[in-house]
Parts: sequence; structure tokens; C-alpha cells
Amino acid sequence: QIQLVESGGGLVQPGGSLRLSCEASGRTGSMYAMGWFRQAPGKAREFVSAINWRDGSTDVADSVRARFTVSRDVAKSTVYLQMSGLKPEDTAVYRCGAIAYNAAGIELSDALDYDFWGQGTQVTVSS
Repeated sequence: QIQLVESGGGLVQPGGSLRLSCEASGRTGSMYAMGWFRQAPGKAREFVSAINWRDGSTDVADSVRARFTVSRDVAKSTVYLQMSGLKPEDTAVYRCGAIAYNAAGIELSDALDYDFWGQGTQVTVSS
């Protein structure tokens, strides 16, 4: 089991920045990847960004590529999502997920490949 706890959400004005954190605990020794997804009211869950826990390689959605950066601190078992240039359309509940083990065919952008999820943190972009 891997437990995930997100933090850092809140209300921010358009153009502002936020940094989300997601701390993992439990059986993280063999964890393969962590990722961020978001879901706005009435919309489908959307991939945002993910990072390979082993080598630090990343995957980022085109819609946020120029504005969001994912990173990790292995010693703290924490993944971060630095968000800048925030827009009202970024308003959503952001959840982090963890892929416990590497396996053939895993896609970091596919929510179905994630084994564990945090409870989510609300990000609201509004003036």
C-alpha cells in the first residue's frame, strides 16, 4: 500500500502561481512513477503531468507544458507540481497518483495505470 497526501491548493488570481505537493508513504521502495491529474466540475479527469520515480523523466500534457513543471524529492518521497501563469480553466481538483511497480505497457498519462490516489486538493483560479 502507498498512501498519498496532497497539499498546496487554494485560490489564486489569473496569472498567479501555486506549488502543489504530494507526499507518499508506505511501500514506496519500488514505486515506479507519480503523476498529477485534474478534474473540473462536469468534465472528465485530465492528465496533467507525471514523473518516473527511478530516472526523473517526465511527461507533461500539451495544455500545460509551457506553464507547469513536475519534479520530485526522492529523500522526501514527495512529488511537486509548480504551476505558473494560471488561468481560470486550470480550476479543478488536482489529485496525485502512484504507480507501484513497473510493467509492460504502462502509460504515465493513463489514469487506469495508477494504483493509488490521494484525496485531491482544490485549485481555484479567479479574480
